[in-house]
Amino acid sequence: MKKLIIASLTAMFVLTGCNTFKGLGQDVSSAGNAVTGGAQDVQDKI
Repeated sequence: MKKLIIASLTAMFVLTGCNTFKGLGQDVSSAGNAVTGGAQDVQDKI
């Protein structure tokens, strides 16, 4: 019984971590797109 509980908790933490990193990756990607768009606007004005 203890092994089942430990395995369940471990799986929960692993899956939660994956979702967290996926969200972080999306945030970083959005920030990169914003910087790229800003740089493109400046280049167009020059």
